[in-house]
Amino acid sequence: MAFLLDDILLSPMKMTVWVARKLRASALNEMTDESKIHEELLHLQMKFEMDEIDEAEFDRMENALMERLDHARKLKKEMG
Repeated sequence: MAFLLDDILLSPMKMTVWVARKLRASALNEMTDESKIHEELLHLQMKFEMDEIDEAEFDRMENALMERLDHARKLKKEMG
């Protein structure tokens, strides 16, 4: 009986912890997804080649994407 009561009283907290773990896992997966960053780099290259952005804007955005890529790789390495 006591175990059933504990389960009932603690279930909201257990659910919150479960949701937090799922959100964390999802965020880490998104942060370490190199394919999205590669896709953005290709899109950026295409915009540059079609003269939609100038070279300074291309360099600025490419550097930001490369930093994201390095960060993603470091996170993956730290996670195992």
